[in-house]
Amino acid sequence: MAETTSTHGATIELENLTKRYPGNPQPAVDNVSMEIRAGETVIFVGPSGCGKSTTLKMINRLIEPTGGRIRIDGEDVTRIDPVRLRRKVGYAIQSSGLFPHMTVAQNIALVPKMVGWSTSRVRERVEEMLDLVGLDPGEFRDRYPRQLSGGQQQRVGVARALAADPPVLLMDEPFGAVDPITRDHLQDELIRLQRELHKTIVFVTHDFDEAIKLGDRIAVLREHSHIAQFDTPEAILTNPSDDFVSGFVGAGAALKRLNLTRVRDVEMRDYPTVTVDTPLQQIFGMLRGGGTNEILLLDKRGRPYKWLRRGDLMRARGSLARAGTLVHDTVTRDATLRDALEAVLTDNAGRVAVTGRRGAYIGVVDMETLINSVHELLEADRLEAMEAQAELEEARSQQTHFEQEGHGGETKA
Repeated sequence: MAETTSTHGATIELENLTKRYPGNPQPAVDNVSMEIRAGETVIFVGPSGCGKSTTLKMINRLIEPTGGRIRIDGEDVTRIDPVRLRRKVGYAIQSSGLFPHMTVAQNIALVPKMVGWSTSRVRERVEEMLDLVGLDPGEFRDRYPRQLSGGQQQRVGVARALAADPPVLLMDEPFGAVDPITRDHLQDELIRLQRELHKTIVFVTHDFDEAIKLGDRIAVLREHSHIAQFDTPEAILTNPSDDFVSGFVGAGAALKRLNLTRVRDVEMRDYPTVTVDTPLQQIFGMLRGGGTNEILLLDKRGRPYKWLRRGDLMRARGSLARAGTLVHDTVTRDATLRDALEAVLTDNAGRVAVTGRRGAYIGVVDMETLINSVHELLEADRLEAMEAQAELEEARSQQTHFEQEGHGGETKA
């Protein structure tokens, strides 16, 4: 694999950004000001029709602002050629937006070719980007979008958005049209990519749990994109600014904090594994040995394939093809504890396999580990609430003392 070299993120400044449409007395976006730091992921979340997508699209001028300024690394983009701007800003949308008549490679190569990259450099970049988003170049480069699953299409869409190495990536509900399990894996992949690439990402979603999972900071937007609160996920969960923001947080804020802790932050068990090429007698020997009653069978690429128990091989008459239970769900190291807990709860055996690049097996997280983590989070919340209450009572005591002293002073006078 070619080593990934990358342009890091850029600052984005929105200054009094406004959009009015003819015939509508109310602005779609009204006087929005915001600074987004280089290399951070900022999520716009808010009710339908609040203007979050309009605000996003004004950053690359797919929608022209009526008023205000947009600066990227200090350059006023409202004064430069919009086509040149869009070549410097990656853009990924729901349902990928791939051109159906172009192969995967041609889709990814589109912007690099436009900006004048050489044929060899474009070819190398296509390979690099497919590898980066976890798709084998040899297998996928010549396929057409219709030959891909929804999740694969979204990965190619992200690869295309990043192909010309832009400092800024805009994402408009990019994972909204895929099933929940695929969405979880795509979110994990984006977190992994961002850890490697350090782009400035502005991401629109209506899903507050997705915002918590992905965002360094979250902008909760009211109508006309007025900012209700712009802060870290932790701050919004523990201290929502008003009832509107509390409505987005919803019930169970403590459990939502499971979205702030990653699988990589908890202990993983090293599970016994075999591959489809392992001799049957060796597998029998491992299961009979008494050290374990379950083994994880990996496919030829080292990916979790089946869970094998002691009785499985006997019932299947010694055939791996008929033995065991297929692995239906896995999580990555970048998955949240909430993702892992959901995966474990849907599996009666109470554990889930953890995978790395291209789905390769890493370890296992079990129910005991997750329950302990939940207890730790709830205990931390309880202690935090007690400390806050103690500080409040101390402040009230000091205020009462101050008022009594002041009143006493006036009486003496």
